[in-house]
Amino acid sequence: MTFDTLITNGTLVTAGADPIQADVAITAGRIAAILAPGAGLARETIDAAGLHVFPGLIDAHVHFGFGEPVTEYSTETVYAAQGGFTTILAYFLNNEGYGGVFEREMGFAATRAHVDYGFHFSTASEQHLGELESYVRDYGVTSFKYFMNFRGEEGRYLGLDGTDDGYLYALLGEAARIGGVTVVLHTENIEVVNRLRREFQAAGRATLRDWSLSKPAFTEAENLVRALYFAEHWGATIYVPHLSSKLALDEVRRWRARYDRVRVETCPHYLTHTLDSDLGSLGKANPPFRTQEDVDALWEGLADGSIDVVASDHVPRKRATKERGIWQASQGFPGTATILPVLLSEGYHKGRLSLRRIVQLLCEAPARIFRLPAKGELRVGLDADVTLVDLERRRTVRAAELGSFSDYSLYDGWELRGWPVRTIVRGTTIMQDGRIVGSPGFGRYLPRNHP
Repeated sequence: MTFDTLITNGTLVTAGADPIQADVAITAGRIAAILAPGAGLARETIDAAGLHVFPGLIDAHVHFGFGEPVTEYSTETVYAAQGGFTTILAYFLNNEGYGGVFEREMGFAATRAHVDYGFHFSTASEQHLGELESYVRDYGVTSFKYFMNFRGEEGRYLGLDGTDDGYLYALLGEAARIGGVTVVLHTENIEVVNRLRREFQAAGRATLRDWSLSKPAFTEAENLVRALYFAEHWGATIYVPHLSSKLALDEVRRWRARYDRVRVETCPHYLTHTLDSDLGSLGKANPPFRTQEDVDALWEGLADGSIDVVASDHVPRKRATKERGIWQASQGFPGTATILPVLLSEGYHKGRLSLRRIVQLLCEAPARIFRLPAKGELRVGLDADVTLVDLERRRTVRAAELGSFSDYSLYDGWELRGWPVRTIVRGTTIMQDGRIVGSPGFGRYLPRNHP
C-alpha cells in the first residue's frame, strides 16, 4: 500500500507508552498506520531523523477579541503554528446571545485561520443560561466559562453584567441536566480582593508585588472550595483554568477523594515567574504571579497528575497597553508559541517532567476533556496532526519572530532548549523551520462531540 505521506526515522512520543522508533503513515489527512521503521511507501516522505514526533499540540485557553478583531485569526493562528500547536480553543466574553457572535466570528476565521479551532462561550446573562442547550446543539460548544469574580461592576471592562451565586447555582444545574458539558470556573473572591486593593491604593502601593499581594492565594482557594461544593451538589463537571497557587492545588487534591469531576489547568508563566519578577506592569495577570513555593508546588502537581492541562491564557494585546501604572495596566500577555519550549527547557531538561507527561498535558488531556475525539493522539483513524520537535535546539525568544499581533513576550531574551521545527495539520505542513508555509483559511472549526 502506498500512503500519501510517511514521517520516517523519528521517535514517537505518546501519553500511553515510552517513546519508540516508528514511522507514521498519512492518507487523506488522517493517520493511516503506525509502522516499523522502513516498512512503508509514500508519495511524500518527511525525514524526522533526530526529531521527536509528538501529536499535534492543543492550546485550550486562548482569548480572541483583545488584538485586532478580524486579522487576529491570522496572526494568532500563525503564532500557534510557530509553537507547534495544531488546535486552539478560544474564549468569547459577551453579554449578547452567542448566535450572532458565532456567525460573525466564523466569518472572520474561515478565510484566515491556519490551524484548527474551537470556541468556549462565557456565560454572564439570563439569556445565556436560557440558550445554553442550543449552544451545545447548534454550534457544538460544550464548555462554558463563568467568572466567580464578576460581581457588581467587576466585569464592566469586558462588557459583562455582574451575577451572583444564585446564577452559578442555576448554571451548574443546567449543565448537569444537559450532560456532557464542562463549566470553566475562574475562582476568585472579589470582595476580599476589592478591600485589599483599596487599602493598597490608599497607601500608595503600586508594584507588581503589590498587585500579587492584593489577590492572595486565599482568594483563589476559598472560591475553589465553594465551586467544588456547588458542582458536587448538582453532579456537574468543572474545569479550573490558570490555577496558580499551592493552596488551591492542595484543595483540589483533598476534594478529589470526595468528588473527582474537576479538571485543573495551569499556565507556563506560573511555572517560571514569581511576584518578585522585575517585569513591572508587563507581568500583570489575573491570577497574579505568586511565590517560589507556589511555583515549586505547581511543578510537583504537573509531575504527579494533580494538574491535567497546561495552556497559555494567551491575550494578544500590545505592549503599550501594559506600560501604565500597575492598577491601570491591562491584564494578561501572549503565550501559546512558548508553551512547549518552556515545558521542555524548564521541565524535561531539568528532570521535572517526562516527554510522555508533556504529551498528556498538551495533547491527550485537552482533547479528552474538551471532547475533540479526532485530536490529541497518534492513532490510526485520527486527524494527522503532528508536531516534530528538536529536543536539543536552543533558541533565544524574540517576539517579532513569532507572528502574534502582540509585540512582546514574557520570555524575550530567554534561551530555551527544545523547539518545534514542523507543524502538520491534517497531513499538511503549516510551519517548517520557523516559516509559515500553510495557507490562511486551512484551519477548520471543530464542533465538539456531545453524548
